Amino acid sequence: MADQLSFGLASTRGRSSHLRRFASRLLVWLADWSMALPLLIVSALMLVAPMVAMFAGSFIDGNGQMSLVNWSDTLGSVASQRAIGNSLLLGVTVATITLIIGGPLSWQVSRMLRLGRAFSLGLLNVAANFSGIGLGFAFVAALGTYGMVTLAMQALGLPFSPVSQSSFWGMVIAYEYGNIPLFVLLSLPAMSLLRDEWWEAAQTASATRWQFWRHIGLPILMPLMLADWLLIFTWSVGMYGLPLALVGSAPRAFRLITVEMGQSMVGSLFGVNHVPVYAVILMVIATITLLAYRLIVRRAMQWLV
Repeated sequence: MADQLSFGLASTRGRSSHLRRFASRLLVWLADWSMALPLLIVSALMLVAPMVAMFAGSFIDGNGQMSLVNWSDTLGSVASQRAIGNSLLLGVTVATITLIIGGPLSWQVSRMLRLGRAFSLGLLNVAANFSGIGLGFAFVAALGTYGMVTLAMQALGLPFSPVSQSSFWGMVIAYEYGNIPLFVLLSLPAMSLLRDEWWEAAQTASATRWQFWRHIGLPILMPLMLADWLLIFTWSVGMYGLPLALVGSAPRAFRLITVEMGQSMVGSLFGVNHVPVYAVILMVIATITLLAYRLIVRRAMQWLV
């Protein structure tokens, strides 16, 4: 009996010591993360909770039952297939054009003098942050059917016919206004990896500028440029305000995932059950591209060692 009593007391003391250690660790954790707790709570409410709700809603039909009918209806619809394909095509096209134009532009800005670089960065920041519905209105006001540029060109007698803002190339032009400056700002840190001493060493070895870029410059910069290409692709696929402002209610507009989501929420023949499916598709695209971005950047960081 005494042995059982002593064993019970020892087990009770062991549990109490474990509880005290857990409580002390919890207090230390709360003290370390106390300043970040409001941000974590807001992030959980604004990001995690909607993601979970959209993912769960994509598997709930109109009767509130768990089903794959939303997925089958969405992926089996010709309009939905066209919207998904158009979104991917637009993202690839915009990101590729941005890379072709933004890469050399970023290199030139990185090699500017201090005053010129500061002025250029100011302009790029303004352009990169001007997007959404405001950019759509500016595009229509400048290059629309009765836009300022269109009327000025026609007043000069020039045969200028503006591209439709709801067409594929109209969206590409509007997207590039903000994406090229954003790409330059994202890729500027990568340009500092190329040291002037490497070019001087290449010149000492009688290498041409093309040989320098082929064997040194491009192998170093291309992984980081590809990573920035993925960011622009993800950003372009998920843009909401700008394409919705450009498309509006045009009957022959270039359909996109975000446009279908917006029109479904305000009333559409397809209903609102397609919206969670579209949201999950966008989340999958963003997750895959961001994971690929992290992998590419991690490999490219070997040049910093």
